Amino acid sequence: MRALRIHAGPHALAHLAEHGLRPHDVGAVPAAAGGPKGLILGPLDRFIFGQWLPQSRQPVHLVGASIGAWRMATACLDDPEAALQALEDAYIRQHYEVPPGKKRPPAELVSELFSQNLQTFYAGRVGEVLHHPRYRLHLIAARGRHMLGREHPLATPVGYLGAFLSNALHRKALGAWLERVVFSSPMQGPGGVAPLPFGTADFRTRQVALTEGNFRAALQASCSIPFVLRAVPHIDGAPRGAYWDGGLTDYHMHLQFNLHQDAMDNVAARADRAGAAASSRTQSDAADGDAQKCAGLVLYPHFQRQVVPGWLDKALRWRHKSTQALESMIVLCPDPEWVKTLPHAKLPDRQDFVHYGHDLPGRMRAWQAATSAAQQLADEFAQWLERPDMRQVSSL
Repeated sequence: MRALRIHAGPHALAHLAEHGLRPHDVGAVPAAAGGPKGLILGPLDRFIFGQWLPQSRQPVHLVGASIGAWRMATACLDDPEAALQALEDAYIRQHYEVPPGKKRPPAELVSELFSQNLQTFYAGRVGEVLHHPRYRLHLIAARGRHMLGREHPLATPVGYLGAFLSNALHRKALGAWLERVVFSSPMQGPGGVAPLPFGTADFRTRQVALTEGNFRAALQASCSIPFVLRAVPHIDGAPRGAYWDGGLTDYHMHLQFNLHQDAMDNVAARADRAGAAASSRTQSDAADGDAQKCAGLVLYPHFQRQVVPGWLDKALRWRHKSTQALESMIVLCPDPEWVKTLPHAKLPDRQDFVHYGHDLPGRMRAWQAATSAAQQLADEFAQWLERPDMRQVSSL
């Protein structure tokens, strides 16, 4: 493999060595914030959701923030391969006029146009997202607290300075300023929402049901970078307050995924539907084995090897290390040397908006060249799945 790198936690490594990777092994797919960097994952997304995962039947949790939330919501649409291609095309074409003498467009304009784009993109299709037969969608947004409880020209910058300093001392201290709010797919039964596939002891967390009425607001909030877009106020069904980009609390989904019990339930349900006649003990043993193999792995298409907890942790290198939370995770990411072959020797990023300024065709050409080259990531992953080679897998 020249473009793709595969990294896995200890449990995932052991599983891959024994079984390789099969569609029914996957219980969750996280999707990071990161703006245009997420474009590089388009071909992988289309292969995974359009061709590979449909070969299995188990429920899969899709967890995303910012562009990752947009990608995962789109994966829930009918014909995900075409929908994800449409998302890539729409993201590349987006353009915001920069006023004379300014480097960036006003946040009000960006928010208004982004809202219109979401309205157009999901028009008449929100039901497909909310009621997908297999995928359980979880969109993460950050709700401001205290000084960040509403957007204000003076209080908001001061509040984010306080958040930065608090987070530098301890990640949990960030919870005094921002809390994780997860908008989850509706389900029948107690609670009315899909259970979270990860623990919440790491950070202050609330869960809210996704509905037709709050879907677009929740998705826009998850993508609302402070000072680049306006905060989304008072989302229907959620606690009052200002909602910002989910990457603030969960930049790369460094979460304690807990899929074992979910896997047990899925295996038991399949056994009941098949009318298995085996003894209770035999079924229990089989379910226990399948729980380890069928829906317990976290497959993570990502644009880098490191899984950084929050956006404010980007400069805090000691928080970029692997932890016990990543034991069942498999990260698919581009090789840094391959990235150097892309336009400007880097992944697309938000600075390209400034670099290209009014040169929309130039930026589009660069981004399209990068996404076209990224087909190699999907091709190499498909080839590895056919003939798994553990020499190509390294520890996360």
